[in-house]
Amino acid sequence: MKIQGKMFIWLSAFLLTVAIVYGVWSKEPAGTTALFLAFGLSIMVGFYLGFTARRVDVGPQDNKEADVADDAGEVGFFSPHSWQPLGLGLGGAVAFLAVAVGWWLMYFAAPLILLSLWGWVFEYYRGENRTQ
Repeated sequence: MKIQGKMFIWLSAFLLTVAIVYGVWSKEPAGTTALFLAFGLSIMVGFYLGFTARRVDVGPQDNKEADVADDAGEVGFFSPHSWQPLGLGLGGAVAFLAVAVGWWLMYFAAPLILLSLWGWVFEYYRGENRTQ
């Protein structure tokens, strides 16, 4: 994690330089603001990764002699058969369509998003997947 933290800190220094140069030359507020916000996000992620790297064990990515196989292992648990992301994606698509077509579509999008989100969060607390 130390490597990633250093990369984000260097990226934030680059973004700060670019934001200042862009702001002085272009005098355009939207792009300058976006670059300063990108600088802020980059420095937050960099400091978080650097702060966390001091409290966890050294990972294989920090070892210069490590092989790819050293980082192998279980990544996490991913649901192989969940239909909830599909409903959430459809609800999000209808919500974005509501911005273009009419806000009345939000009446259809909001319940779909809420039901899909509710189902996704509590998917393994009920039904046949309760014991997993």
